[in-house]
Amino acid sequence: MNCKQFNTIPLEEVLLSLGHLPTKHNEKEAWFLNPFGTETHASFKLDKKQNVWYLHSEGIGGNNTEFMKKYLNISVKEVLEWAEKQNFSSFHPQTKIPQSKTNLKPNPNYQITEIKELQNENLINYLQQRGLSQFVYPLVKEVHFKMGDKKQNFYAIGFENNSGGWELRNPFYKGSVLKKDISIIHLNQDSDDQLKNRNVVVFEGFMDLLSFVEMKRFFKGDVLVMNSIALLNKTKEHLKNYSEIHLFLDNDQAGKVCKDEILKTFPKANDCSEIYSENKDLNEFLIERIKKESEILHQKEQNEQQQNVQVFKRRR
Repeated sequence: MNCKQFNTIPLEEVLLSLGHLPTKHNEKEAWFLNPFGTETHASFKLDKKQNVWYLHSEGIGGNNTEFMKKYLNISVKEVLEWAEKQNFSSFHPQTKIPQSKTNLKPNPNYQITEIKELQNENLINYLQQRGLSQFVYPLVKEVHFKMGDKKQNFYAIGFENNSGGWELRNPFYKGSVLKKDISIIHLNQDSDDQLKNRNVVVFEGFMDLLSFVEMKRFFKGDVLVMNSIALLNKTKEHLKNYSEIHLFLDNDQAGKVCKDEILKTFPKANDCSEIYSENKDLNEFLIERIKKESEILHQKEQNEQQQNVQVFKRRR
């Protein structure tokens, strides 16, 4: 990642990942308490359209790189090393896509060439490495796309959101294309169930959703995937439609901020993160569980083999 790429990431998402929530905001701007110090009145302004900040109390401002340099007191090189490890959901390795009025038409520098059922062996192997079986395949697609003037055709696992945008994952790539939005799916329900249903399970990313479905194959209800912590407020608006809310958010700082904010608005929501308290997220919990089960099975097979050898020796 270079400075130009890091500076295209919404600073609001960076601030949320660090545990800073706005005191007030609208489509154009957001105000925060000084992230570099202590204050009671918000003086840190974020211009969402320009993606730049200005701290009125100190008379300074800048872009994402300049913010993190001051926030962590480190060099530009160290800022980029830090950013590489964060896996920001809105980071695109390709040129940033300007949004059209419909937010659905691909930019000439970016083109989705094909969307089909999952069948690529490399993508299937990737899901298997994440502890996921063919049971979850119907929830995703195989998306092929091109970037810029490159002739190479790329492919990834695609998860669609409510606005027709796509979250994309493969072993080497994590990003999203077209309009960013949350995803809501009705699992194992007919039309009558959907009208009656007041139950929803909430995830940050779709890999955690797939992990949940892998473990709870007969779950009946709605699932909401945020797809970005920057969509926290939109998520809360949709949660007003439910009387029973179950949270499976990440155990990192950003996840805890989201969880606390949702619980503040919906005190009766059920925080399920204790189930995987020793893991970063639900998918990591699933992978470790499968690994432990495999080790137990392997040990059991070894014990049986040793017992058979001992029986054979006694008979001789």
